[in-house]
Amino acid sequence: MRFGAVMYLPLISGLMLSACGGAKPAGDAEYDNVAANADSGERYDGKEVSPIHRVASEPVSTFAVDVDTGSYANVRRMLMGGQPVPADAVRTEEMINYFRYDYAAPTDRSTPFSVTTDVYATPWNPQTRLLRIGLRGYDVARSERPAANLVFMVDVSGSMDEPDKLPLVKQALSVLADGLRADDSISIITYSGSVETLLEGSHDPAEIKAALSGLQAGGGTAGGPALSMAYDLARAHRISGGINRIVMATDGDFNVGLSDQKGLEDMVRQNRDDGITLTTLGFGQGNSNDAMMEAVADLGNGNHAYIDSAMEARKVLDDELSSTLFTIAKDVKVQVEFNPAVVSEYRLIGYENRALREEDFADDKVDAGEIGAGHQVTAIYEIVPVGQQGWLPARKYAANAVPASHAVGEAAEAATVRLRYKLPEGTESRLIETPVAAGRLAMARAPVGDAAFAIAVAAFGQKLRSDTRLGSFDYADIARLAGPQPQADYWRQEFIALTNLAARNSTGSLASGVPE
Repeated sequence: MRFGAVMYLPLISGLMLSACGGAKPAGDAEYDNVAANADSGERYDGKEVSPIHRVASEPVSTFAVDVDTGSYANVRRMLMGGQPVPADAVRTEEMINYFRYDYAAPTDRSTPFSVTTDVYATPWNPQTRLLRIGLRGYDVARSERPAANLVFMVDVSGSMDEPDKLPLVKQALSVLADGLRADDSISIITYSGSVETLLEGSHDPAEIKAALSGLQAGGGTAGGPALSMAYDLARAHRISGGINRIVMATDGDFNVGLSDQKGLEDMVRQNRDDGITLTTLGFGQGNSNDAMMEAVADLGNGNHAYIDSAMEARKVLDDELSSTLFTIAKDVKVQVEFNPAVVSEYRLIGYENRALREEDFADDKVDAGEIGAGHQVTAIYEIVPVGQQGWLPARKYAANAVPASHAVGEAAEAATVRLRYKLPEGTESRLIETPVAAGRLAMARAPVGDAAFAIAVAAFGQKLRSDTRLGSFDYADIARLAGPQPQADYWRQEFIALTNLAARNSTGSLASGVPE
């Protein structure tokens, strides 16, 4: 059923969202205070590279999982365009989690994901080891997933009038429409200087694509009121026991007034708690507000992806549609406790903006990440075995040294990996514990195959972030670590090409050993 209701919105500074390219609201919001690329004005909420921790004083590391992939696609866009990559734009965990690995599938859906741990020698530091933790959610065929009630919230403001913005949005959402089932419901709302409902509760892919094809860009941006109306539409067409989600497609170029930012976050949080989740799809370059899009998607228990091509649109919105839409576990947290008798120091590679306090792990009120059907999550720790040269200097005073009693009866395990998660409709978390045997550190060998590729991607992300702990490990080393050429998988083969582009960007010429 189609109708053309239009709501015209005055763009009031400080109360609503400012027009694209217009004056900022009074008082900069948090999303505007994040790092901006000096050349392009793009905004990223970059964090410092994860610090080193001494196990004797900080034995426990806790973080929320992350299944977003937007950072990888955005970095790819920059490298393919011959642009420098700002370190703040790189989230290494999203680089790693862009790819699929050969983790075993869960044997029983009563536990929604499998847990894999393995230990390898570190390619860039012979004194350390790499602990890889892998989660894999159970798969759901398209015919098995619950019916979906989706509201496409499309930015048609003037800033979207670029070939890599609105035209690609229309193509991407048309791909999603082609993959829907007869019992799925689609509504479309657009926003610029006004908010318009183009389509409500349609089950017809042809009607959906016809509405998308007529979209044109122009005017300012009023994202906040549009989001409120999108939630109203999602609630009006709610599917009990189904997937109820807003899919926001934007370049993120709307500035949130200080008072309105809290209202925006409260709106997303309240609707999340009411079962309506939020996915953000980023498009284009030049004024992208990656910080805002990632933040609201995380708050909305959805995911954030960056769409830089028609192929990426098909990957996210067709090949991985069940993962994108159907949540199988929520508030997933990881906690690793290291044994000081076996491990002296550690660092987590990536996940800087997902860090949690130790006490947050068992607190079911603390929000964390979601895992969708078929999703995979990989985390990599670099650890220093006791007796090996670490990063931190020795401490002078005896009271600050590791007590000898730590070594008594505890050397069988190097660490314990704990996970907490809730089922989609659950309120109480469940606990999984997996020990890591101490002997695996001594037996660790150089990574090969699938593990080597994951570690290569981790190194690539850290290299782009100028991580000094990689030493002299360069892009040619990363390419060699990633595996033989050509790769059987298209996306992995493309990754090798990106190492070449990154090498050229950093040195002005192809690095020795990097494949063409």
